[in-house]
Amino acid sequence: MTVFLASLFLPKTVYFKLPNAPPATSDRHIQRPTKKSSKRPPLELRTSLFPDPAITPPKTPEDEDNYLGGDGLFVNEDGLRVLNNNNHNNHNNVSDDEEFRAPAPADKVSPRWGGRANQPKSRANSPPPASLLEHARTLEKAKELGRQGIIQPRATRSDSHDRVFSHANWRIVNADQGNGGLRNAAEAAARGGIGDEYSWVGTLGMPTDALEGTQQKEDINDRLVTEYSMYPVFCSDKDFDGHYLHFCKQILWPVFHYQIPDNPKSKAYEDHSWQFYVNLNQAFADKIVKNWKRGDTIWVNDYHLLLVPGMIRKKLPDAKIGLFLHVAFPSSEVFRCLAVRKQLLEGMLGANLIGFQIHEYTRHFLQTCSRLLTVEATPDGVQLEDRFVNVMNHAIGIDPISLNGHREDEEVMKWIEIMRDRYKDKKIIVARDKLDHVRGVRQKLLSYELFLNKNPQWRDKVVLIQVALSTGEKTDLDAAVGDIVTRVNSNWANLAYLPLVYLKQDIPYSQYLALLTIADALMITSQREGMNLTSHEFIVCQDGKYSDRKHGSLILSEFTGTSSLFNNKELSVNPWSYRQCSEAIKKALEMSDQEKAERWGALREVVSHHTGSHWFSGFLASLDQVYEEQHRHDQTSVPRLNLNNLGQRYSHSQNRLFFLDLEGTLIPYGPMNEIIPMNPQRTLDILNDLVDDPLNTVYVMSGRRPEELDRLFRLVPNLGLIAENGCFIKNAGATTWVEIADHNRVTAWKDSVRGVLQYYLERTPGSEIEDRNCSLIFHYKDAEDYANAERQASDWTGHINESCEEQRVHATQLDDCVVVESIDWTKETATTQVYKDMTRFVQESNKTPIDFLMVVGDGREDEKVFKWANNLRDQDGVKEVATVSLGNRNTEASSTLTQGVSGVLVTLQRLASLS
Repeated sequence: MTVFLASLFLPKTVYFKLPNAPPATSDRHIQRPTKKSSKRPPLELRTSLFPDPAITPPKTPEDEDNYLGGDGLFVNEDGLRVLNNNNHNNHNNVSDDEEFRAPAPADKVSPRWGGRANQPKSRANSPPPASLLEHARTLEKAKELGRQGIIQPRATRSDSHDRVFSHANWRIVNADQGNGGLRNAAEAAARGGIGDEYSWVGTLGMPTDALEGTQQKEDINDRLVTEYSMYPVFCSDKDFDGHYLHFCKQILWPVFHYQIPDNPKSKAYEDHSWQFYVNLNQAFADKIVKNWKRGDTIWVNDYHLLLVPGMIRKKLPDAKIGLFLHVAFPSSEVFRCLAVRKQLLEGMLGANLIGFQIHEYTRHFLQTCSRLLTVEATPDGVQLEDRFVNVMNHAIGIDPISLNGHREDEEVMKWIEIMRDRYKDKKIIVARDKLDHVRGVRQKLLSYELFLNKNPQWRDKVVLIQVALSTGEKTDLDAAVGDIVTRVNSNWANLAYLPLVYLKQDIPYSQYLALLTIADALMITSQREGMNLTSHEFIVCQDGKYSDRKHGSLILSEFTGTSSLFNNKELSVNPWSYRQCSEAIKKALEMSDQEKAERWGALREVVSHHTGSHWFSGFLASLDQVYEEQHRHDQTSVPRLNLNNLGQRYSHSQNRLFFLDLEGTLIPYGPMNEIIPMNPQRTLDILNDLVDDPLNTVYVMSGRRPEELDRLFRLVPNLGLIAENGCFIKNAGATTWVEIADHNRVTAWKDSVRGVLQYYLERTPGSEIEDRNCSLIFHYKDAEDYANAERQASDWTGHINESCEEQRVHATQLDDCVVVESIDWTKETATTQVYKDMTRFVQESNKTPIDFLMVVGDGREDEKVFKWANNLRDQDGVKEVATVSLGNRNTEASSTLTQGVSGVLVTLQRLASLS
């Protein structure tokens, strides 16, 4: 079977061999100066509002061969490189099987989408203005120039530019953009022979409008599918531009990294680009649906494609779909700032399994679903109306085998020697980050400046080498970082010493590995980051195999996902605390060799376990497992209860145990704060018939108080009772209740939760708080503004679940109320206790062991009891087990009843008559 790996960019792209002709420049867009304006400078010397390549200073000439044969270093969105070991012997200009390295621009950063000379240019319209206010000023200036008779030239694309690609020779090459971590993990898994056949689904990473309707497009598609098992998604340039450059980069990326857009630009981008985001996601979904076969697996990756699982689910209800988010997932308070928050969450919940890097992101997602979608979120996932969506965290890693292979390269060895000689008397701190606000470069440099200020003894002895990957846009951050670099070097540099080496460009992979090898410390100060695999590479390179410098210290921001894996063996810092960061630098440089070796050993063990191959195979295995479970528990897959078969099993047993839910099972469901209708005579009569058989032991489970159950069942002697969802047990034949819950712990968490509920009570007139022995219930059925109360109930639920998690308390929103109770005492714990007590009694009295167990219920709290009972059967603890659900959604029960309370009573009456 096939695994479809859906990622925004394919691992391959296409380069065209174009004629070596200079671009034509048209004069028709330029208005010649008239005699009246002859004294004005020529147009090409004036400042233009609309920059055009034809009238800007020419770029530095580059040798074409060098342009097409860079150093093989590819910079990806996740900061992880994808290396290509290609053969350069054949330089023919025809399409063949040869792969050659992608162009390496001067700044070593992947060119802007549609900006390559050997790929088509984008036909997308201009994006919204950077600022609405700036846009107004620009229009005014343009009007003024227009009144002066000046018409600004516009950047245009001639038809010949497009036509040349329809006939140009082309090659399929390794792409230099995309998710490097995913790609490396897939390659490592394939090398290890793990898993099924993989087929990639993604875009070519270039504009494709110029290929529309040409044979070239069909040929490219056919070759990618047949030779590389890759399905290219062709979308319009406008859709991709609006999706990736606008919505993903200007809206989703900042929000997922806690950088909430709060200027006019963000609103313009959001309104402008949401539909493009939808369009591209739909194109992915359509491509996958078209090629899917029963038994295939669909794995969607990252925040670019959050709607794809839901779109596929609508067309393929039975498909096996996984989604993994490689970036961080913010708290609900941040995520709710998105105008399209519900659409994104509902799209994600189309998957069977949603994966995140660490537990924190998983918890944020579950709380966000609970608060914004008003669904039940459990530690295992999200319960929807008709199915369950599992949620897990499984951290990605690197490929140490491949990395160690590249470390043996002669070029790496050469650079190790060069830098060892260059910095032989210096301690080296290394850093490599994209130059944006999320990566914390400014905070790092300020911390280093503070370190040099406070520790004059280290001046002339330490160097910080900061490699900054340009984002391609001039920002205020560029200027701020440049000022800090200048200030640090002007204060402490001399002819023989430069305290801060700042490279606003990426460096060749050989230099990068050499830096990690000879560094005394790696410093990462990201303000928020999904993981950080550079730290993993640093740990591998610090084994001392190729340098006498080894076991360097890792200074790591606590806001990276990687930090949660390392068990404080790194030097964890808050990047906003300059003092803490500067102290961490000092500690890293002065740490003893023994402590460094101990820390490095622990970190190396973590990196060896959390590899890319382990992550890749582990996620697919988990997806297979949860899919089978969900399919098995799907309501349509669970058979109806067979009364004849059940009766035979009942008749052949000698010691029977029943656990029966009350509300919705034995009696119709009613609000928790209303008294149970007195004397439901039919139910009582049937229960009396059951307990009259000495082979039967019957327990009724409920969320109500002990005194309520006593009053209802006072006419049914020898009936066992479980009250308040497992906090109290009254054994069959007993007259007193036993409190299973820890009273002191319950009192402690109640005091904390009551304050939260009281806050909302004062703001919700007509609501009330019911204080039970082991739970608190917030009723809002009679609230003056019911709609507002129902809307805010998800906030109360999320607030309690977030603030009281350590106290083992969980809030659940039900119809007209929010129930807060402990997660340590449930119906499952109570039934387990009853079963153990009965088993012990049977063994001590040499009686027949329990050989028939029946559990009947209709609520989510009964599912754990179903699962527990089924496990007893699977472990040969009980010979005959019948678990019956009355619900119409997925269930752990082995059978269902569709007639509700009436069906249950008929079933029990039938069994009682067989006694």
